Amino acid sequence: MRSTSSGKKKSARPAARSAKAATKKAAAKKTANKKTASKKSVAKKTVAKKAAPPARKAAVTKKKAASSRSQAAAPRTAKKINKEYLLQDLFFNELKDVYWAEKHLTKVLPKMEKAATSDKLKKAFATHLQQTMGQIKRLEQAFEMLGEKAQAKKCDAMAGITREGDEIISDTKKGTETRDVGLILAAQKVEHYEIATYGSLVTIAHTINKRDVANLLAQTLKEEKETDALLTELATSGVNEDATGETEDNTEKESEGIMASIGEMLQ
Repeated sequence: MRSTSSGKKKSARPAARSAKAATKKAAAKKTANKKTASKKSVAKKTVAKKAAPPARKAAVTKKKAASSRSQAAAPRTAKKINKEYLLQDLFFNELKDVYWAEKHLTKVLPKMEKAATSDKLKKAFATHLQQTMGQIKRLEQAFEMLGEKAQAKKCDAMAGITREGDEIISDTKKGTETRDVGLILAAQKVEHYEIATYGSLVTIAHTINKRDVANLLAQTLKEEKETDALLTELATSGVNEDATGETEDNTEKESEGIMASIGEMLQ
């Protein structure tokens, strides 16, 4: 009988241990399931948070979107303002350019007057020199109206045109009508350049609402046109015609005749 009871006890112990192990395993599985469920819950909340931002974040996003729309609409206005500033810069630079040109002419016109043969042409150059002095003062007044200091920037166009005038004097004979024709040609190139420049400046001044400056420059434009018309009149009223018969031989004979007359007067 004892041996039977002892056998039963021995067989009951493994069963108890097995049950206990199964309980632990079930508990561990339950804990693992809870952790997995917790992780899934956190993941869902994170996704939900990203998908639906809080009211504050939504407000910031809305504000940024509005700012982007206003920036997209802004370029038209900015472009208009920048164009106006660029046009003013161009106007100011061209004023500096023509200011240099007029000051340069005050050195060139006396040379042209001295080189001229016709008294009328000499007088025309002397008169235009005085006009040029007044035109320089007008430009200085224009700078003042614009709130800028009068500045001169080298005008390559005027420098080139007046250089041609020097070449004409070098290439023609002193005391001839042919030289006068060349001088009128050179002078009219100057006048046509100035007419084009002042005409454009007057138009731009009106465009940028500088009407007082436009009126001032219009006075100079009128003078340039009058000088050009005077030069044309001198050319067509006799200078060009008188030059048609001139040759190297007859100009030399004429010079010799003049020198002979002077010699007789001195005796």
